[in-house]
Amino acid sequence: MLKLFVGVLILISLLAGGPLYMWGFGDIDTRGDWRSADRSSMGLAPDPSQTHEAVVQVYSARAFNWRGIFAVHAWVATKPEGAASYTLHQVTGWGRPALSSRVGMPDRAWFGSSPTLHATLCGSTAERAIERIETLLPDYPYRDRYRAWPGPNSNTFVAWLIREVPELSVTLPSSAIGKDYLGGGVFAATPSGTGVQFSLGGVLGAAIGLQEGVEFNLAGLVLGIDPAALGVKLPGVGTLGLLPSAHGQALGQCPAPTAA
Repeated sequence: MLKLFVGVLILISLLAGGPLYMWGFGDIDTRGDWRSADRSSMGLAPDPSQTHEAVVQVYSARAFNWRGIFAVHAWVATKPEGAASYTLHQVTGWGRPALSSRVGMPDRAWFGSSPTLHATLCGSTAERAIERIETLLPDYPYRDRYRAWPGPNSNTFVAWLIREVPELSVTLPSSAIGKDYLGGGVFAATPSGTGVQFSLGGVLGAAIGLQEGVEFNLAGLVLGIDPAALGVKLPGVGTLGLLPSAHGQALGQCPAPTAA
C-alpha cells in the first residue's frame, strides 16, 4: 500500500510539476488583454517580396492567458511560388467555421508569446506540400468543431495535416495538447509517420516513434523521453534536454534571393 501511495504521489508530482513551473517561471502573462497583446513579426519567415520560391512553415507558440501554462497553439503558413503574401491555416475557438485560411504574417507573436519555428519547406518540395494542403483542407473532419481539451483543437488540425502531407515530416512539441486526439479512432501512425500511437479520445494513450521518442498521455498531459534531445518530456514544459529538441529545428532554409 505504501509503494502504491508513493507511486501515485510521484505521478501527481510529475503531472503537476511542469504546469506549476511554467506558471512560476515560464514568462506567461495570465492576466493579459488580447486587444493589447504583442502581435508583431518575429522575423522567422522569408520575406515574400524577396523570395520567389514556394514556402511552407509550421509554427507553435504558447496559448493565450492561463492556457499557456499547459499548452501551445500550432498553425501552418503557406506561400505558393511567386505569391506576394502568406496564408495562415489554423483552428481557433472563436471562428466559425473553426478552421480558417487567411492572409497574414506567418511569424507573428501569438498574443504575446513568441512563436517557435518547427519546419520550413521551400521550392518544389513546398509546392507539392501546398498542392496537397489545399486539396485536403475541405476534408478536415472537425472544420466546425473546437474543444480546447482534449481536442479537436488547433494542435489536432496541424497533427492531422502532418499525417496527411508526407513532405511535412514534423514533430509537434509534447505540450501541443490535442495532437493525440484521434476522434473515434484508437490506433494511428504518429504525426511524423515514424512510429505508432494509440489514444482514447486524447485523454489516455501512448506513442513511440523515431522522431517522437516515447510518450505517455495522461489526461492530455504528456510524459516521455526524447532521445534526439537526450532529454525528458514534461507536462506543460515540453522537452528538457542536453541537445536542441528535434521538433524545434527547421527542416530546411529557403535559398537567398538572387538578383534578376
